[in-house]
Amino acid sequence: MGNMVKLAAVTRRYSGVLALDGVSVEIADREFVAVTGPSGCGKSTLLNILGGLDRPDSGEVFVDGIALHAAGDDALTDYRRRRLGIVFQFFNLLPAMSVVENVELPLLFAGVPRRQMRARALAALDLVGLAARADHLPHQLSGGEMQRAAVARALVHEPALLLADEPTGNLDTANADRLMKVLAKIASQSLTTMVVVTHSEAVAALASRRIHMLDGKISHG
Repeated sequence: MGNMVKLAAVTRRYSGVLALDGVSVEIADREFVAVTGPSGCGKSTLLNILGGLDRPDSGEVFVDGIALHAAGDDALTDYRRRRLGIVFQFFNLLPAMSVVENVELPLLFAGVPRRQMRARALAALDLVGLAARADHLPHQLSGGEMQRAAVARALVHEPALLLADEPTGNLDTANADRLMKVLAKIASQSLTTMVVVTHSEAVAALASRRIHMLDGKISHG
């Protein structure tokens, strides 16, 4: 099994503050990695760089064979559309669209034929236990259901890499447990490489490996 992610001596500084300090790490294809550490340690910066949302000041970043540190804007846009799924702490579902229409959006942007979009979106919703809610609007869902819909949207185009930033951060215990079961299911089926930033020990315990960060560096993992 090869590497999906490779960072080599990655540094990122904001207004004189060193957010990432020479970070080097490799993540295997289909591996589930939890990134932990105190607030301000560089976790979100690492996620943004893996997502092509930010660029390092120095060092190299490779994801799925793409050199993100050297990629142009068009190449980064294509990477985000076709090879990347992101789950944020907030759900970011479009309120005027049904759940299934929200999940279809990455397929629309990727140019998937419309006749295939609905079937793939429904399959993704079934994976997260929301097939029966496909025609509902987001405001008709609970917070946990909206987050699971966001996971379905992030997975529907079969990304090479799934990033999640504190996915249980706004959920109560019951809904967090349901979402963790979804993450465990994704990992058990080896659907994608997953990198999850979390403060939750329960979420981190699901991962096959934990990377702990401190002061912009990887302290262990």
